Amino acid sequence: MSVPRSVALERTLYTLAAPVLAAAPNLSPDSPVNTVVQLAGAAGIGGWVLAHKSDEPGTGRKILRWSPLVAAAAIDVAARHTIGWGPWCMDALLAAGWAAAGLLVMPFSRHTRRRHRPALAAPAPAPQLQPAPEPSLAQPDDGADQFTQQVRWLWENRGLPGRTIVVKATPHDGTRHDLSLLLRASEAGRPISGLTEEVVAAAFGVDVTDVHIKEVVRQYGREGGPGWKEVHVTPDANERRRKAPTAHEWWADRIASGPVPGSQFVKEVRDHARRVTHYIAQVPDEMGEPRVNQHTLAAALKTKYDEGRLFVTVDGSQILVSLWDSSPLAQVFPATRELLTPDKDGRWVTGYLGNGQPARNRVYTDRGAAHGLFVAPSGGGKTQLMGLHVAADALFGAVVWLAAEAPDEKAATLGGYTDRYGVGALYMIRLLRTLDALMEIRGEMPWEDGRVYDWDPNLPGCPYRMLSAYLDEFLSAARNGDYGAEIMDLAERVSVKGRKYGIGIKVAGQSIFVQDGFTQLLCENLRENCIPVVLKVAPKKVAGMFKDLGISPENTPDPLPRSFSPDEAGRIERVMRGEPEPPASSNTGGAGWIVEAKQPEVLRTLFMDFKAGLDDYFPDTIATLTDHEIRELEARGLWFDWTEPPRPGEFGPEPDDEDGDDDAPKKGGGKRRGGGKSAARRDAVTSPRQALEAIKNLSGV
Repeated sequence: MSVPRSVALERTLYTLAAPVLAAAPNLSPDSPVNTVVQLAGAAGIGGWVLAHKSDEPGTGRKILRWSPLVAAAAIDVAARHTIGWGPWCMDALLAAGWAAAGLLVMPFSRHTRRRHRPALAAPAPAPQLQPAPEPSLAQPDDGADQFTQQVRWLWENRGLPGRTIVVKATPHDGTRHDLSLLLRASEAGRPISGLTEEVVAAAFGVDVTDVHIKEVVRQYGREGGPGWKEVHVTPDANERRRKAPTAHEWWADRIASGPVPGSQFVKEVRDHARRVTHYIAQVPDEMGEPRVNQHTLAAALKTKYDEGRLFVTVDGSQILVSLWDSSPLAQVFPATRELLTPDKDGRWVTGYLGNGQPARNRVYTDRGAAHGLFVAPSGGGKTQLMGLHVAADALFGAVVWLAAEAPDEKAATLGGYTDRYGVGALYMIRLLRTLDALMEIRGEMPWEDGRVYDWDPNLPGCPYRMLSAYLDEFLSAARNGDYGAEIMDLAERVSVKGRKYGIGIKVAGQSIFVQDGFTQLLCENLRENCIPVVLKVAPKKVAGMFKDLGISPENTPDPLPRSFSPDEAGRIERVMRGEPEPPASSNTGGAGWIVEAKQPEVLRTLFMDFKAGLDDYFPDTIATLTDHEIRELEARGLWFDWTEPPRPGEFGPEPDDEDGDDDAPKKGGGKRRGGGKSAARRDAVTSPRQALEAIKNLSGV
């Protein structure tokens, strides 16, 4: 840095004059140098006097400028009157101090430079009033913290979004950008109307999804209402929530916002042994019963509804979502005697529900013997299910009869473990006639105390055993031209009264529709006194099937998939190579619904291995009727080999046949032995053609 010339010159003079000033009085007291110094000092005193008397400003500056001359003269006079160089070489020290003071202050050069004045000599500026800054709405002087003030400046620079001002800004712990704002309208008494998530997001430069606006409730010491808003800006929290959400956040974002609206996550439980994950949630009581969309729920859980891995159980306001690693409906659950043996309440395990619970059926109810209703298409597992029920009844000690409409390998195998088994509509009508007579016989059999009671398994002294009659492919037999009408009539009678006498009728078929042959009364009696099981129903028939079972539309289940096996990966590669698709695994046999309550539950029935033999499932002895019952049936002509051809007069009086065919009995249209109404029934008419034929028969045309 360059030094001004006047400064360099003054420093040089002080440096050279200091030794002269100390030496001259001591070496030559009469030297002319002393005279020059003293004259300079006198000139300096004159300058002081003139500066003091002057009215112009800068008196102090002028006195300081003349001070080196007056000080030099004083040092020279003192040196002349001391002995030698004075004590401790005082003369030299005074001269050196004088030079050092001059070098530091430099009064001549400093005070002669234009536009430069030392601080000590500069006069204090006269105070002047400054215009007051205009008040800022974004920065009210309320002693807010620094963070709030910074946010206020930002809010003001963004144009006061929504015509609001920041009352308080609070940073969120552990984040760099998240904060909460307490806003109020810039105009008192005006509601906030223009504040939106988009406006706030634009002000802070974040996504709209990172902004959440809430209402402000009035608190003690603070206003609330439409003139106030609370805003949360959370880009960091949302970024973390998207990448690593907690279980509650994941449920709120993926499940509660769509598949199960309004639900709140409670907990997650992993069952490693069964390879299933359970999610428990609930909805507020004011929302009523939870609403579940299982298709969107499956997508949210990264599965497909058709895979059969997802099952939902609703219990009041609680929801259980069970997600299996592989579909439990594709598993095989072997039947065992332990599972098939009824407990003290008459319940036994039919299979397992989709959520892993055992599905139970019953051999009796609090109303008496239980009926049965099995519905499945061909190959759906109906005979397997019927075998489970036959075994359960036999293990309970019941008498079991089985009638099939057509020969069947599995049905014939089951027949070997029953008291009576036969095939055909003729066999079925004889069985039903016997049941009808047994109701009369049992109604007159006294118990141990001599009185007659309705059948009750828990009441001691019953003189007869429970009896279960299985009618396989019942509707096909009910359509038989010779015996169908009476078969339907008898089945209806047994379904109404049989439970009171320990007689249960178990109907198996491919339909329960009234238009397919069922009467409404028979369908209602079976449904109310049994736990129906429906297996593998065609998708188009699901709604109508469950409607006839008394299931409301909102509880009607979706159709089951054609297979529970997941799709094999690599289809694109197979298409590119021109290879065929692998065959689909048909593994839905035995899968369906059990209808114990108002809502059907998906189940997979137990598997009974017919090829390995059925001895392990059944008791060692086969229960039969009592001797008294057999004698009474023989007296009525009903206890014989039901596989025989029709006996003379069995189905009514022999017709007068001019052709001489006396051996051909008249089938249908006759009366049952023991009297009763005609087998022809009005509700057997299911078409206009049948109605016309019935009218002709009545009129004798």
